Amino acid sequence: MKNVVITGTSRGIGLELAKQFAEAGHNVLALSRDMSAIEKLTTKKVHGFSFDITKEKDIDKVADYIRHEFKHIDIIIHNAGALIAKPLSILTIEDFEKVYAVNVFGVAMLTKALVKYMPLNSHVVTISSIGGVRGSIKFPGLAAYSSSKGAVITLSELLAEEYKDQQIAFNVLALGAVQTEMLAQAFPDFKANVQANEMAQYIKNFSLEGNQFYNGKVLEVSNSTP
Repeated sequence: MKNVVITGTSRGIGLELAKQFAEAGHNVLALSRDMSAIEKLTTKKVHGFSFDITKEKDIDKVADYIRHEFKHIDIIIHNAGALIAKPLSILTIEDFEKVYAVNVFGVAMLTKALVKYMPLNSHVVTISSIGGVRGSIKFPGLAAYSSSKGAVITLSELLAEEYKDQQIAFNVLALGAVQTEMLAQAFPDFKANVQANEMAQYIKNFSLEGNQFYNGKVLEVSNSTP
């Protein structure tokens, strides 16, 4: 049994991850601003409260919960994400800050707060995007989103080196198209052939076992373009 922290659990992949980890017998701390879907779950394996990854007080609240309830964490899955789809000509500094606050700064600060509770052979998995991988096809209108996903890849590679002596693995899954509300926001007319529950199963299995084989790596998980 593992103790797992998952962000962005209000819908899509994050919600499916919380369900699947719980069904497999693991303890889950599910975090998102909207907890309505999590509160409807009947399992006692999923715990959670409303959480904004951009708020320092909320990150402190998570650390306090871990310290008093879970005691330690085996897996963190950084799944929360923000997307603004606009051409550069109308993007503002505030748009970039809003996206980076969730996709990069929040990942860094939550990791900083929780890594002290991670024992040997723990695993931090960050969900990025194919659009953030160097040399991949890029799409107009996603300057803030895709650049933030590239930044969090570099952050994870760096943290893998910083924490390798503690034997805490940091890996990134750069996802392609999955049929979620975020995909519909970026590509309204595109229909993905991978569903959220299918991708969640892959991420769950990788989170449990991938650190045996990978550290500081970026794995592209896509069978289509985008």
